[in-house]
Amino acid sequence: MADEERRLIAAAQHGEVESFNGLVRLYEGRVYTLCFRMLGDADSAADAAQDAFLSAFRHLRSFRGGSFRSWILRIATNTCYDVLRVRKRRPTTSLDIESDGEDDPSPLQIADDAETPDDFVLRHELAAAIQSGLATLPEEQRVILILSDIQGLAYEEIAEITNTNLGTVKSRLSRGRARLRDVLRAGELLPTRYGHESEGL
Repeated sequence: MADEERRLIAAAQHGEVESFNGLVRLYEGRVYTLCFRMLGDADSAADAAQDAFLSAFRHLRSFRGGSFRSWILRIATNTCYDVLRVRKRRPTTSLDIESDGEDDPSPLQIADDAETPDDFVLRHELAAAIQSGLATLPEEQRVILILSDIQGLAYEEIAEITNTNLGTVKSRLSRGRARLRDVLRAGELLPTRYGHESEGL
């Protein structure tokens, strides 16, 4: 943990709201991305991310050191599970991703200056296909795949965030990757250009 992060945590634990806002700025991208990939739409992700940070602020005095990133991502994961449980109790709520394609604030939609318009469209289509595939995974596989393959975290940290052992992390990741590949192929969700590259997913 960096010295500045330690300072922000210590100050926030003593009630300094601006110091906590500094922690939010450090981790809001990771937290929002996790919530978006777990829940599948921007509004739910924004609400869940906000709820996660509010919960973190309320319980900050219980943080006893270690990785703050793991701690906040565990809170965000549990917040997403709560949202998904509510959805299951309300089956009329659509779990499909609805977007007109222009204003969808997906974390992967920012254009690269070096991209052609066609490349940007294809990348957006690929991101949407992967997101649709993620939505078909069991929640415990989905979160581990997101933390590993999208967030780039090590197995040990994923185990800490999800409160599971290393063997479970590795087996769920393997099953999740295999299932995502199968779903993308079987459902023909991938843009044609990427169909022959799906082995690498």
